[in-house]
Amino acid sequence: MRLLLVEDEAEMASWLLRAFKQSGYVTDHAPDAAMAASLLASGDHDVIVLDLQLPDRHGLSVLADLRAAGNRTPVLILTAQGSVKDRVKGLNTGADDFLSKPFAIEELEARLEALARRARGSPHAALRCGSLSRAHGSRAFMLGDTLLQLTPRESAALAVLLTRAGSPVEKSQLSAKVFPADSDAGPDAIELVLHRLRRKLSGGDVRIVTVRGLGYMLESTGHDAAGD
Repeated sequence: MRLLLVEDEAEMASWLLRAFKQSGYVTDHAPDAAMAASLLASGDHDVIVLDLQLPDRHGLSVLADLRAAGNRTPVLILTAQGSVKDRVKGLNTGADDFLSKPFAIEELEARLEALARRARGSPHAALRCGSLSRAHGSRAFMLGDTLLQLTPRESAALAVLLTRAGSPVEKSQLSAKVFPADSDAGPDAIELVLHRLRRKLSGGDVRIVTVRGLGYMLESTGHDAAGD
């Protein structure tokens, strides 16, 4: 899952970035509204974590512009302003969830996972292709009865491919989900990630294939599609 974190407090942002990385998320960070707008224009994010008190604009103004532009990416407002009035105003502006500081990182990540599942239209179902599966609410991948040992980048790539199993995913789109916008990874870095994934999937009944001109696709050797 790829996140956009819009947070100006350096200490808070640093803590969240470390936590998200350990959990296998790819995260772009914007310390202000201007940077957020730039990253939103060039990125493809699953969920946006938005602080309200930004140095150049109020977070609700950023949110209002986002919705006015037709961007429906789920937004979780993260702020010290926790009054009922603030919550109602945020939700009415187009926020999908609201979490007040201080908070437990486990709760934040659970809420982010729920928002991403809801956006995919699958709030409770496991993702599956052949014997490869990822259970509802989990970031762990199982190949049959075996737990796959994956790096955060491998996990991010496999999550995208499993969500779209049976359909090609463009190379640029896959790279955007795996590498942050400020990453110095080259255009072919995703191929190394996929090479490692193919080795870890070898011996099972799923494989990653290259579809010429279209990108990469996860498929079952028994031709099973992903199921909800």
